[in-house]
Amino acid sequence: MRMRLSAYSFDGAASPFSRLVLALAAAASSGGIVAYAGSKFDNTAEQTQVAQKKKMVVLGTGWAGTAFLKNLDYSLYDVKVISPRNYFTFTPLLPSVTCGTVEPRSIVEPIRKIIGKKGEEIDYWEADCYKINTVGKKVLCRSKIGTNLDGTGEFVVDYDYLVIAVGAQVNTFNTPGVMEHCHFLKEIEDARRIRRSVIDCFEKASLPYLDEEERKKNLHFVIVGGGPTGVEFAAELHDFVAEDLTKLYPAIQDLVKISVIQSGEHILTMFDQRIAEFAEAKFQRDGIDVRTGYRVVKISDNSITMKCKSTGETSEPYGMAVWSAGVGTRPVIVDVMKQIGQENRRVLTTDEWLRVCGCDGIYAIGDCATISQRKVMEDISAIFKFADKDNSGTLTVKEIQDIFEDLCIRYPQLELYLKSKHMSDIADLIRDAKGGDVEKGSMQLDIDELKIALAHVDSQVKSLPATAQVAAQQGQYLAQCFNSMRDCEEHPTGPLRLRDSGRHRFRPFQYKHFGQFAPLGGEQAAAELPGDWISIGHGSQWLWYSVYASKQVSWRTRVLVISDWLRRFIFGRDTSCI
Repeated sequence: MRMRLSAYSFDGAASPFSRLVLALAAAASSGGIVAYAGSKFDNTAEQTQVAQKKKMVVLGTGWAGTAFLKNLDYSLYDVKVISPRNYFTFTPLLPSVTCGTVEPRSIVEPIRKIIGKKGEEIDYWEADCYKINTVGKKVLCRSKIGTNLDGTGEFVVDYDYLVIAVGAQVNTFNTPGVMEHCHFLKEIEDARRIRRSVIDCFEKASLPYLDEEERKKNLHFVIVGGGPTGVEFAAELHDFVAEDLTKLYPAIQDLVKISVIQSGEHILTMFDQRIAEFAEAKFQRDGIDVRTGYRVVKISDNSITMKCKSTGETSEPYGMAVWSAGVGTRPVIVDVMKQIGQENRRVLTTDEWLRVCGCDGIYAIGDCATISQRKVMEDISAIFKFADKDNSGTLTVKEIQDIFEDLCIRYPQLELYLKSKHMSDIADLIRDAKGGDVEKGSMQLDIDELKIALAHVDSQVKSLPATAQVAAQQGQYLAQCFNSMRDCEEHPTGPLRLRDSGRHRFRPFQYKHFGQFAPLGGEQAAAELPGDWISIGHGSQWLWYSVYASKQVSWRTRVLVISDWLRRFIFGRDTSCI
């Protein structure tokens, strides 16, 4: 699932349509009483073969779960997939669905089709997992199709390995009125509801009996949250209004107002500051009201109340509000965290191999989990003892360099710290800690000096963002681990075990950042790419088209998305309320 980026150049005399074509071409049953779900094979030999396989249950068909299923060797395990939706959604294009730029079915792919390409028979059940028994190794599920009365639609599944990839849910921060009056943008159904609501607001504002104040209220669109989703939706909505709706509703076009409310000092805080400043300036030119430093404290059916340190509390009427202010933990994950003693954490905590801490055979990937990166200073005594081969009580540079590669694999923050200090190897770090005037050949240090040299390395440990890119890489990594499980039991390939003899079976998961985009409307986008490369403007938008087309899950969705873009460019967006 790695993102491959390609830059394209265009003839300045070419038409916009030609440039778009070139860029796109380059990318070119449930129910029944409570029961144990088991095998459906009639052949005895096949039953014996399946019985020999470990039972693996996968919860979720989002970015992490789908990447795992696409890369897993099904012949090695008896796989059961459980998810409340029987399709995968390309979520980065959900804002485009809200305004008709892309059709809903263009960004979804049936999960049965994805797993069917493997040629192995596995089970998929459309159901919710409402409880996980971590001790008994069972998952309790409830069908979304059945009525769930008198236990109907409930079933239990045993597992040897459990892969949790259920994602996250909306976080309202307990703000009154959010659940009742706001739209969210997490699922296809959310995007469809937003699209209908936008058109309804315009139709209602056109009614003859409303005064101007009522029309202004209905045409005030509020987006709470200045992250990538909120900013992209605001940009899409602005383009939808400016390019399509104003032509159909000319009498009320001057009454439209789009507001973005952000509690921080800037929008797009996870991007480079240059991108955030450009986005704010562009939104200001486009007439989008960006309010930073405001926190929403209450939402009613016709007004939104905000609080700012400098101006105090204010209230404004609105026609539609979209909440995009963060993600929270699903109830089933909260229950698991209570079972294993992680109730004080935000999400499930895993080790560097994506194993849930405190559980046997449970792995968690995607937005429902975070990796607890091992700290260098926690193992400093073990590192010193392991490196001191001659038990002299001091370490030479050679002794440290002998385990340097293993240390970088086990503690990725070490290599990041050296790069941040522009140091070539650990010898430079030690020389710097000892004053910088020590000859390399005569350099020795005791454990206290080693502690001083490595004291600030763990400052480079950072939590991974809850993005599709991270989730997809985790799913791919975990599948590769399971595929090579038997081989790595005999020939471990991971770093040295500092506290025991031998090596770990696998290298720890290490995220590789391939860049991120922020579409800003008006055929302009901002791109933050590896190597501190920032690209802003129309060229970045063509790059966005090619990357997002190439990252579609299948050729079917790829063709549909490209055709939707072309249709929008030629005919405009569909403004019907369906």
